[in-house]
Amino acid sequence: MSELRKDSLSFIETLGQSVANVSPTLTPALSIAVIAGTAGAGSWLVYVLATIAMLVVGVNVGKLSRRIPAAGSFFLYVSRTLGPSWGMLSGWSMLAAYLMTAMALTVATSIFFKTMLTGLGVTWTPPTVLLYGVVSLLAWFLSSRDIRISSRVGLSLEAVSVTIITLVCLMVLFKSGFKADMKQITLAGLAPSAVPQAIVFGIFSFVGFESAATLAKETRDPETTIPRAINWTAVSAGLFFVFTTYVIMIGFGDQSAKLAASSSPLADLLKSESPLLIAVVYFGAAISSFACALASLNAFGRLLFSLGRYQFVHQSMGMIHAEHKTPHIALALGAAVNFVLCVAFIKAGAETDTFGWYGTLASFGFILVYLMCSVCAPLYLQKIGEVSGKDYALGALGVVLMVGAVVGSLYPMPAYPLNLLPYIFLAYLFVGVVWFLVLKARAPQTLLGIEHDMEVAGEA
Repeated sequence: MSELRKDSLSFIETLGQSVANVSPTLTPALSIAVIAGTAGAGSWLVYVLATIAMLVVGVNVGKLSRRIPAAGSFFLYVSRTLGPSWGMLSGWSMLAAYLMTAMALTVATSIFFKTMLTGLGVTWTPPTVLLYGVVSLLAWFLSSRDIRISSRVGLSLEAVSVTIITLVCLMVLFKSGFKADMKQITLAGLAPSAVPQAIVFGIFSFVGFESAATLAKETRDPETTIPRAINWTAVSAGLFFVFTTYVIMIGFGDQSAKLAASSSPLADLLKSESPLLIAVVYFGAAISSFACALASLNAFGRLLFSLGRYQFVHQSMGMIHAEHKTPHIALALGAAVNFVLCVAFIKAGAETDTFGWYGTLASFGFILVYLMCSVCAPLYLQKIGEVSGKDYALGALGVVLMVGAVVGSLYPMPAYPLNLLPYIFLAYLFVGVVWFLVLKARAPQTLLGIEHDMEVAGEA
């Protein structure tokens, strides 16, 4: 049976997967409006707290990835600690998380591309269906080739985009005279209840930072490289988010309500500047969001590949391309579903609305798996006799932070249609549970074999 290309990715290429999956430019280009609408002058603090939470989760994930380097990552981490049923739930949850992230970033790429054309003075707007199709097709093409290509492309695109956004922020600071913004520093007008609500979407800005773990079988020295890539991504992305959020709030001054209502914050911030500059900024945002869609598809494909190898889904998902050594069938399915679902909900609302819906659903999937990994990290270390008091403390802290994020997203209950999203996600999990029970009834010997494999060193 063909295998993924082993030992082919360096630290930089592995880092590229996580960085591209985070899409740092997305936050100042679009997501900051959502955070500002809830937390106002405390938006930068939301990102400080979200960074801390992701670092705790990253440490817990790193402990598991160091000892279980496999393409299935979270599916296997949980399975080898709590058993295949919980592993299936985590894998099923993460599939939705990566797919919904790809969908959100497909929509974001469309938004940014149209904004770029407006900045260039182009009056013709390409059909949204066409843009969704191009993003899905190009992401499939690059992801199904050698993983080194898509990793390098993703990191290169992000480097260009982050550089552009950083230069814009420095320009804003220069115009303000580099004065401290006391309104933000003193958290003027911030309601305490707003912070936990905003942190959920703040976490969405980071989701995917752990996706380097899905490349474990293709990475050199994964026991060291994967944890480093995860933690470096969390720290660097967090610093970038805090900095850009603080600066954009300065740029909007006392017009935080305008920022909250904006579908293109950087374009509004640069209205007095050259339209060409807006076009350049949103060109950077478009390539950044595409890189994230590509990285999300990469992670989705490798997780589906692992589930196929263990026959939780059709075994064809576990097939590898003979030349490129990529899970080409799983990747093709992911790209196709991404396109079909994005098109299906075109008329459900504005693109900024669907972006928020997909992002929130993705956040639920990630938060659930982050919580389960925080539970599993100390338990797995206990199982192999390597646990310490610090491991228990970090695991417990990760659980508390993720439970707090879930509670903050549900109480008080958001307005329609956001109030439906938790139930949609629960229905999706229910389908996964039913499928597991059907599989258990129809092929119990398969699950017994999987359970035995979870206890030994077999890898997906």
